[in-house]
Amino acid sequence: MTVPHELSPSAHDRTPQSPEPHAQEPDAAARPAPPGRTTRRRFLGYVVGSAGLVVAADLGLGASPAAALPLPSVPQIPEIYDLNDFLTHCALPTSNLIAIEIDEKGDATFALPRMEVGQGITTSTAMIIAEELDLPLERVNVTLAPARPELLFNQLTGGSNTTISTYTPIRVAAAVARKSLLDAAAILLGAQVSSLTTKGGAIFDSLGSSVTYGQAAAKAASPTTKEVEVDLDDAPKRSVVGTPQRRIDAVDAVTGRKKFAMDLDVPDALPAMVCRAPDLNGKPKSVRNAAEVKAMPGVTHVGVVPTGVAVRAKTFGQCIDAVRALDVEWSEGTVPGKKADDILAELKAAELPLAVPALGATTVEGSFTFHFRSGSALEPNCAIADVRKDSAEIWSGLKSPIDAQSKIAKILGLPQGKVKVNVVTGGGSFGRKLFSDGAIEAAEISKAFGVPVKLMWHRADEPRQGRVHPMSTSRVRATVLGESIATFEQRHTSVTCDFTHGLGERLTAEVAALPTGLANLGFSETIFLLTQEIPYNFGVTTQLLNETNYDFTRFNTSSVRNIYSPDVRVANELIVDQLANRLKKDPVAFRRQYTKSGVVRRVLDRAAELGEWGKSMPAGTAQGVAIHKEYKGATAVVVELDCRPGTVNRKVRDAVTGPRVTKATIVVDCGLAINPLGIEAQMMGGFSDGMSQVLTYGNHLVDGHFLEASWDNSAYTRQWNTPLEFVCEVMESDSTEPGGIGEAGVAASAAAVACAYARATGKMPTEFPINFRDPLHFEPKSFVPPVPASPTNGLDFVS
Repeated sequence: MTVPHELSPSAHDRTPQSPEPHAQEPDAAARPAPPGRTTRRRFLGYVVGSAGLVVAADLGLGASPAAALPLPSVPQIPEIYDLNDFLTHCALPTSNLIAIEIDEKGDATFALPRMEVGQGITTSTAMIIAEELDLPLERVNVTLAPARPELLFNQLTGGSNTTISTYTPIRVAAAVARKSLLDAAAILLGAQVSSLTTKGGAIFDSLGSSVTYGQAAAKAASPTTKEVEVDLDDAPKRSVVGTPQRRIDAVDAVTGRKKFAMDLDVPDALPAMVCRAPDLNGKPKSVRNAAEVKAMPGVTHVGVVPTGVAVRAKTFGQCIDAVRALDVEWSEGTVPGKKADDILAELKAAELPLAVPALGATTVEGSFTFHFRSGSALEPNCAIADVRKDSAEIWSGLKSPIDAQSKIAKILGLPQGKVKVNVVTGGGSFGRKLFSDGAIEAAEISKAFGVPVKLMWHRADEPRQGRVHPMSTSRVRATVLGESIATFEQRHTSVTCDFTHGLGERLTAEVAALPTGLANLGFSETIFLLTQEIPYNFGVTTQLLNETNYDFTRFNTSSVRNIYSPDVRVANELIVDQLANRLKKDPVAFRRQYTKSGVVRRVLDRAAELGEWGKSMPAGTAQGVAIHKEYKGATAVVVELDCRPGTVNRKVRDAVTGPRVTKATIVVDCGLAINPLGIEAQMMGGFSDGMSQVLTYGNHLVDGHFLEASWDNSAYTRQWNTPLEFVCEVMESDSTEPGGIGEAGVAASAAAVACAYARATGKMPTEFPINFRDPLHFEPKSFVPPVPASPTNGLDFVS
């Protein structure tokens, strides 16, 4: 497996065929300065009144309107103002509350108001601070901030927005700290500030005398808050940012020292689990044998909660035994008796009409179906809750902790300030942890039992009662006139996607949850409008979303990684290939001829070069290509897919095999690359997501419930399906600001695999995952009891 670590030069310098000249470079307006030209911007920060040196940034006056991009065709809204602009501007008013502290040892501490779920933001944040302060990376301590209601919209982790929105505030705060340290050191050393230099956490004068950051911090501390102006270089010389760095928590992760919610030792917090209904969202009506179950070994409590019947015991094994022993009368669920085809019929009935009629030979079109798929992370949904009479404390992995705090306070009947919510590093998220289901449930159980609890969902609960990506359809129609594409229309129809977390705080969350579902639909339409674009000059282009029923309580949905983009991109990139075929053009040549963006052209050219586009391939195999533009950057993917019978029908124990991607090449321009090694890891994960969604990964809805239970049923990417060769290149960017990366690799990867499948088989796929209609690869686990027995043969699988 090949994964280059270095940043590559621009594809303009290396692509074999020279790009055609462009009258205007569409992305030039978005570039603050050409590479190598240093510019400076002035910002306002604060030295906060404190016993130690605490600094913060004020970005409220520094927001500039998004510049319109002068495109040859009418731009879509995300090309002018996208979701990341929106999220960043929402965060600006409270950015001055993000503070860096320098302690007596001279180390920097920063409480990041976002959640680390494996995407590496604690590492990249530490790198930004270390760079600005000229401090060794190991002396920067990044923690996760607890719920802070005063941050308003500035504590939501989503949309690949963390580094985009925090980069400048963190730099400003670090620059204020550096300036304060230098000013203090000048007094201590009796020197001019201009004569001082910094290295490794110490400040030196021209004679070699020095003071430590800790000594300077003690002198720089201010009893009152004061304004400080600092200048930032737009193109500074960097020694940390832009260099490949291993995760700062990597050793802890691989040695088992890393602490997740279930690893925390909270006094008297015993394990708890919930017995859940056989139907999706069914509710308990009565428990026939509560006393008998409570008398089982280790069991301390049994009680009904809104989501099921909770049990608390000394061990999780005893909890599982108790859950399996419960005899519960259940109400029917929210989609009683429904199967996938019933929901597909609802979607078809809700599809918005296409405006341009089909015009025979001039029309290229397709209709695509995308099934439900679980948004479960590797870490099960879990939380610790200690609810007292007049206060509560929660520990959980939460991407919208303020929203969690407000909802828990409301349920418990407590003032929001009496509920402390601690954000814990999570083992993955994929949109799942935008919702505080586990934390709310743990709080309800702790209140009902009157004791602390350590709640963990069983893995069988996750795909059956957890959050899923909404089922959807996408219809695309394009009109060809001569050598031009005159119209390109897309109508995306989806089961309602739940956005009742709002922007992470109480007001927008409550608005989204208003009756009728129309307010939630407004959130869906806004997200779709600010994220989806066709990156081609295809004449009159429209993309519209409609959602069925508007009832977000029927299915437990969430904005699973990359939200609408994977499904939307698969559909329109398949049609792009059909258009190229209609015009008898090579798929790469067609894309680069019609694409609007210079950034997209560069990543496409480089991916085609690295992926050896156009190479001779055996029958039954093919290459596929796709591009995606989002998160202030662009991604291009070239894959090689083997659909030959010997590969498709290969047998692996307990495996879902089928077509195999043998090589994947990803090229990304994500703006300023903070940590190229972290970016490559994110792109590899994003590719695994996209590939599995197209080939194998889906949830089967039958008789009002999902059949999948646990990962052994869910056909997510496994080692036997991963590419034999994976190449990722992070391009050097003209941008001096970072883009988003956590979700950037999913859509183009999914689309490239779909396009490769169409070329290898000679038939365009229209239903995803492509193996969905095949016989089930597993025997469904029971629904009553809802979880399987704890395994007793674990040692049999240890080699």
